[in-house]
Amino acid sequence: MNVLVVLIPVSVSLGLLGLVGFLWTMRASQYEDTEGDRHRILDQRWDDAPRD
Repeated sequence: MNVLVVLIPVSVSLGLLGLVGFLWTMRASQYEDTEGDRHRILDQRWDDAPRD
């Protein structure tokens, strides 16, 4: 039972930390350009393959 005194605040604080991180990325507009991400994945200009 004593372990719950430690685990419950730790789990709640980790959950709040994750929520704050998510809200921070939303404010920084990290999820705005979904079309650009789709095209950058398939773009060959940034290919790291060695040249022949």
